[in-house]
Amino acid sequence: MKFLAEEIEEYSVLHTENESELLKSLNRETHANILNPRMLSGHLQGRFLSMISRMIRPERILEIGTYTGYSAICLCEGLQPGGKLITIDINEELETFTRNFFKRSPFEDSIDYRIGTALDIVPTLGDTFDLVFIDADKINYSSYFNLCLEKVRTGGFLIADNVLWSGKVIQPEQTKIDRDTQALLDFNRMVHEDSRVSNILLPIRDGLMILQKL
Repeated sequence: MKFLAEEIEEYSVLHTENESELLKSLNRETHANILNPRMLSGHLQGRFLSMISRMIRPERILEIGTYTGYSAICLCEGLQPGGKLITIDINEELETFTRNFFKRSPFEDSIDYRIGTALDIVPTLGDTFDLVFIDADKINYSSYFNLCLEKVRTGGFLIADNVLWSGKVIQPEQTKIDRDTQALLDFNRMVHEDSRVSNILLPIRDGLMILQKL
């Protein structure tokens, strides 16, 4: 996931606004107590998500893939008063840990945290969303996009994380491609060719695909 020289990344972090004390604590406790802490958005990407949310000023946000809640809290920083973020995760083992941090945040009343399968839950949602963040199982990225796009307002945004997949998306052609990498290759090509959205792939952390619904 490291695409920049460490010195450049450290310099970038040093010249990016600080994460809150709550987010610092969440970062530390995730790394100390939770498996696969690299799944956490972290300081630099978290500040980017917060900035995007503050630019859009969404009333409704949908997040697919909560993990321990870092990105959800960052995205909530741009919510309009009375706004709501729905976040969905399949891992019920993280629920107590994650809810604890939501309760400690200023956004407890704005977060609707649901445990279950996003492919089942998203079709039941009646909301129209200003912003969708996809950071879940890679196999279903194309399905998540197709489900969510119809629920995003015209001019709204979708962001998909991990679209560079530690550089595996540019493996030599003769290399055997695993299912997750193939799913991301298919997703990246699909959205790039989709006339319903405009797109830019940013090499931030593990790659962020940013899409605007036309």
